[in-house]
Amino acid sequence: MSNSGAMLAPQDEGLARDDYALQRVPASARYGWMTVAVQRFGMLSALSQFLLGATLGMGMRFWEAVLAITLGTVILEVVAIAIGIAGVREGLSTTLLARWTGFGRYGAGVVGVVIATSLLGWFGVQSAVLGAGLASLLGGPPVWLWSVIAGLIITAIVMHGFAGMAWTAWITVPAFLALTSWAIAVELSKQSLGALVASAPPGPSLGLAEGATLVAGGFIVGAIISPDMTRFNRSAADVVKQTVVGMTLGEYVIALVGVLLAHALRTGDILAIVTTTSGVIGTIVLVTATLKINDWNLYAASLGMANVLHTAFGLRPGRVLITVVLGAVGTALAAAGIMNHLIDFFILLGVAMPPVAGIMVAEYYVVRRWRPELEASAATGDLPSATPGWMPVTLVIWLGAALIGKYLAWGIPALNALVAAFVSYVIAGKLGLTDFPRRHPAEPA
Repeated sequence: MSNSGAMLAPQDEGLARDDYALQRVPASARYGWMTVAVQRFGMLSALSQFLLGATLGMGMRFWEAVLAITLGTVILEVVAIAIGIAGVREGLSTTLLARWTGFGRYGAGVVGVVIATSLLGWFGVQSAVLGAGLASLLGGPPVWLWSVIAGLIITAIVMHGFAGMAWTAWITVPAFLALTSWAIAVELSKQSLGALVASAPPGPSLGLAEGATLVAGGFIVGAIISPDMTRFNRSAADVVKQTVVGMTLGEYVIALVGVLLAHALRTGDILAIVTTTSGVIGTIVLVTATLKINDWNLYAASLGMANVLHTAFGLRPGRVLITVVLGAVGTALAAAGIMNHLIDFFILLGVAMPPVAGIMVAEYYVVRRWRPELEASAATGDLPSATPGWMPVTLVIWLGAALIGKYLAWGIPALNALVAAFVSYVIAGKLGLTDFPRRHPAEPA
C-alpha cells in the first residue's frame, strides 16, 4: 500500500469496528496521508469558513485580512501539528492520550466531558442549520423533520467510523468545492478583482488582533482534537503534510474568497449566495458543506464519551452504541430547537479548550513525566501499565489559563490561554508539582 494512495487500510479483527476508541491504533489500521488530509480539509471547507472570511472582509481591507488569516492559521497549525504528532506516535485519541499528558485518568475524564458536550452541541446546531436550509431549498416536510433526517444520516455515517467518514470526504469535498467555485465565480466575475482587492471594507473597522482571534478561535477545538484523526496516520511527516495542506487551503482559499465576496456584495450574508443557488445545486452545496464538519463533531464527541464512561464507571459500551445514543440525543434536541439557545454555552466551553492543548504539549514534549511509560508500552501496542489518578495542579492550571483567555483584554484570547497553560505546566513540572504520587493500575484492554 503506497503512502499516498490507498483509500482503505486493512483492519485488525478485534476493535476495528470500534475504531480503537480505548486502544492504540495498530500499524495495520493506518491510512495514507491523503485519505486523512482530505478529511482535515473537509473540516475547513465549509460554509462557516466563507462566513468567517465575510466577517473579516466587512471590517478589513484584503491584505489586512490576509495578515489576520496568516496569524490565526499559524497558531492553529502549530497546535494541530504538535498535538497531532503525539497522536500519531502513540496511536491514541485526544481524551485517552490526555491521561498520560498531564491530566491523569480522572482529569482526562473531565476533558472528555467538555469535548463531548461541546461537540455534541455543535452537532445539534449544525443539524438544525442543515434542516432549516433543506426546508428552505426543497420545501416539503417541516424544519424539525428535515433536522431529524439530517442528524440521522450523519449518525449513520459516523457509525461506520473513520473508514465511512473517509469515503464521505472523498465524495463531499470535491462536490462542495466544484459547486461553490462555480457559484462564486459567477458572482465575482461581475466586478474587477483588482478593484475588490483595493476596496475599503464596507463595515465597521476590525483590528488585527480581533481578526486573528476570529480565525484561531473559530477552529481551535478542531486543532485540539487532532489526535482523534492523526492516530490513523503513519508518520509525523504525514501529520505535517496533511495539516499544512488542509489548513492552508481551508483557511486561505475558502476564507479569502469570503473576504472578496464581502467586498463585492458589501454584505456579510454570504450564506445566501451559496445556498440560494437554484434547486439541486444549492441543495448539494448545503449538504456537502455540513456533512464534513458535522460528522467529525459527532465522531470526536463519541470518542470523548467513551473515555468518560470508562473513567467514571469502568464501562466499555462500544463506540458505535455511543454514537447512536449521542446522535439520537443531538438530533432530538436540534429538532426541538433547543440547541440554538445554548450557543453561548458552547462558545464558553470553547474557551476551556486551548489550555488543554497547552498542557498536553507541555507534558509530552518538555516535562515528559509519563513519556517513559508511553514509550515502553508502545513497543507492545498496549496502554501503559499504570496511570496517574487525579492531577490537582493540572486542574488549577487549566482553570487559571481558561480565565486568562476569557478575561485578559489584550492580544489573541485563544493564544493567551494556550501559552499561559503551557508555561504554567512547564514551571510546575520543573518544581516537581506534577509528580503526584497516586498511581492506579490501568485496566486491561
